Amino acid sequence: MGHALGLKFSDYGQIYYFDSGAFVVNKDDSVIVKTDQGMGLGTVITVSPEAPKDIPEEELKPIFRLATEEDMVTAGENDTLAREAFSFCRRCISERGLEMKLVDVEVFFDRGKIIFYFTAPGRVDFRELVKDLVKNYRTRIELRQIGVRHETQMLGAVGNCGMVTCCRRFMRKFAPVTIKMAKEQNLFLNPTKISGICGRLLCCLSFEEKNYAEFYRQCPKIGKRMETDDGILKVLRANFFRNSIAVLSEFGEERELTLDEWHALNPRRIDPQELQRRLQEAQASMRSKPRPPRPRGKGGKPPHRPEKGAPKQDEAAPKPEQDAAPAEQPGQPDAPQPAEADDAQRSDKQGKDAPKGKGKKRRPQQRAKGKPAGDSQGGDPRQKNRPRRKPRRKPRHKGNKSE
Repeated sequence: MGHALGLKFSDYGQIYYFDSGAFVVNKDDSVIVKTDQGMGLGTVITVSPEAPKDIPEEELKPIFRLATEEDMVTAGENDTLAREAFSFCRRCISERGLEMKLVDVEVFFDRGKIIFYFTAPGRVDFRELVKDLVKNYRTRIELRQIGVRHETQMLGAVGNCGMVTCCRRFMRKFAPVTIKMAKEQNLFLNPTKISGICGRLLCCLSFEEKNYAEFYRQCPKIGKRMETDDGILKVLRANFFRNSIAVLSEFGEERELTLDEWHALNPRRIDPQELQRRLQEAQASMRSKPRPPRPRGKGGKPPHRPEKGAPKQDEAAPKPEQDAAPAEQPGQPDAPQPAEADDAQRSDKQGKDAPKGKGKKRRPQQRAKGKPAGDSQGGDPRQKNRPRRKPRRKPRHKGNKSE
């Protein structure tokens, strides 16, 4: 048996292993191999004396032969055909109004098959499109729908870190990424920070998953109280980069301990009743501690405090008392008026100025339609609840009786 060769048929494709057989092959050489879908031209990526552990040596197929100059010319023609097929397929998609996005075109080495990779939000009826492609190229046509991650892998992009995405450079298989990985790494759950160019969670979150799992396996559960040689300690948080945890003592003191220091304190579980009793004792001891001295002013003198009853500096000066309204002076008797005019004035003020309990009872006036309640007697409705002032009674004119 020869060497195990790792071949790639495209820049973003996976690595397939073959046996070199009787050929002497070096790295970056081109070879022709026989695959399940026909002859293919591959580039040698790795050369090792033994196959990987997960691949048995019996399954390695030998290569067909080394590539020649004619094979390289044929490969160049296939690349030109792929670009032409890409433009033709996009024109057909726009003419038929299909909701799909063409990503890449792959032409087999012997042109026995052409694969069109596309993305779409749902199922697409592309039967008429396949007929147009078969009629133009006279070979087998396959339309393969891919996801957004494979699209980014084929096209390539620059990630948030400023480098080319990992899926384009070295990743060949996509591992599942969950939001739990971001929570374990204490990341902000902001979609713009933990998502990649493809809109999915960053693939690099899964790179350190094993390290974080091993670290949290050695750490105590966050938020749990445990009894140690230094008393009862509560675990607040864990720091993966410092390999430490932050704890809070029963007296309210917070400190940071490494995992080695934590295990040296001999942590152990504590009975809930004992825990409650110890916490109550700690609170009682904290209350019995003397209070710190009050702050002193300059020269060791206590700060000045105003005496009781003294006005504060920021209080405003008392407002001057408002001048009392002048008392009403009794009005002077009016000039003598005719009896008819006096009776007319009294009739206008019969419901307003007439004294209560004197005189003849009058019927209440009916409220006019469309007017407010306060306008029925000509008064302001806002003065309804104000105390009524007893009206002054004008002296009646005692004139000479008419003959």
